[in-house]
Parts: sequence; C-alpha cells; structure tokens
Amino acid sequence: MSDPIRGNGPKIIAVANQKGGVGKTTTSINLAAALDEAGARVLLVDLDPQGNASTGLGVDTENRELTTYDLILGDVELEEVIQQVEGSGLFIIPATVDLSSADMELMANEKRSFLLYDALRQPAMDAYEFDYILIDCPPSLNLLTVNAMVSAHSVLIPLQSEFFALEGLSQLMLTVREVRQTANANLRIEGVVLTMFDARNNLSQQVEEDARDNLGDLVFETRIPRNVRVSEAPSFAQPVLQYDPTSKGAEAYRDLAKELLIKHRGVAA
Repeated sequence: MSDPIRGNGPKIIAVANQKGGVGKTTTSINLAAALDEAGARVLLVDLDPQGNASTGLGVDTENRELTTYDLILGDVELEEVIQQVEGSGLFIIPATVDLSSADMELMANEKRSFLLYDALRQPAMDAYEFDYILIDCPPSLNLLTVNAMVSAHSVLIPLQSEFFALEGLSQLMLTVREVRQTANANLRIEGVVLTMFDARNNLSQQVEEDARDNLGDLVFETRIPRNVRVSEAPSFAQPVLQYDPTSKGAEAYRDLAKELLIKHRGVAA
C-alpha cells in the first residue's frame, strides 16, 4: 500500500453480533473484499462453526483440512491454515463444524481466552504484512467470541434495520465492557453498520434515527441496502463486489471500506 496503516501490525477487527441473520458474515466477506480492492492486505478469520464465510469465499469443504480450530487448539504452522482466496488478494483461515466443540475444549485450558490472541500475534504472521485481520464471530457470546474480542483492537457491529434491533445490543455492549475490564483494556467499538436497509421503509428510517440518537458517531454513515445481488452472491461463492461490481450492495461495501480507511489513515482512501 502506498500509505500503509499497519504501524506495529495489522488492525484486528471482530465482526460480532450475537443475534443471527443480521448480515454479520455478509459484512465480513464484503468488507474484506472491499478493503482488498482498495489495496489493503486482508486476512479473514472464519470463527463461526457454520463456516459460511469460508463457503462464501469459495473455499470448498474438502479444502478445509486445517482450520481455525487447528489454529486455536492445534499445534500447526500458520502457513498450513492460511489460504489465499482464488481470484483475489484476500486470505482466509477457514472454519468447519469442528469449531462447535471448541468451546468445551477451551474451558479446560487455563489460557482459554487468549489462544486466538497468541495465534494472531505469532512472529510468523509478520511475513504476510497484513493491514487488516477481520474475524467473523459466531452468532453467540461464547468463548470463541470472547477470544475474538480479546485479540481484537475493535468490534464492528452489523445492525439489521428491523424492529427491536437496538435491544439486542445491550448484552453485546456488556460483554465488550467485561472484556475491557478483564482482558483487553484497549478494546473499543469500531462502529455500528446498518444492514438490510430499505430507504423506502419507514421502519428502516426509524431504526436509523434511533440508532443515531442513541449511539451518535458510532453509527457509520454508510448504510448497507437490502439488495438481491448481496443475497445471491454467496450461492456463487463470491463477494458481491466480484459477483456484481456495479450493484448497490457492492458500492455500499466500498463506501464502508472507505469510511474505515479514512478513520484509520486520517486521509481519503
């Protein structure tokens, strides 16, 4: 990159919301793709046992012999779990259903909250020169999500534009606060991004108004629209930026990446 933002290492962002169906994985995939398109070196860590981010980036199940499970709990070399996404500059550490049992195994480990932190900061990571590491968290506030928050600099929260959207944030914010107090004092909220937004819908507009009233500048200016191309892209194992580069969904994720880069670099992306 011409104006690198790495500093002492990559910016690590956990994409989290314990509520399913809010666009968390979609945002992880497409924000990663948009940052890659903007010239950043990006690693996506799939920490969801469903493995949807891996599928959405075209990593077939047979190509997931070593995964985030092995990264956290196994004794494997970093280069054995990191894969480059075909047709892009993106990298991914994929996931499988094996992660479902990780919570119970983590409970028995005295460093259970710091295993991902250690894995993402091992010396071998420096050779990749990543600018960003995005972590797609599971839709729950379990030990995997706590690992993500302990290892991250910040948490990005996708918020679906629907009734009761804000009510689910209180438990997530409480978890962030607990992690700050016990394990990662510097953890901050990167921002809240409104997803599945329909400007023609009064409810979407009301959710946006409530979010901005309650959260102020934490809410990104960019809104991710409810867009059929965004919904279709995962079934073709592609980010929407690749599936339909000119769609409204693709443009929105480019705008979100630009906002993020401007915040971190202090200059226009």
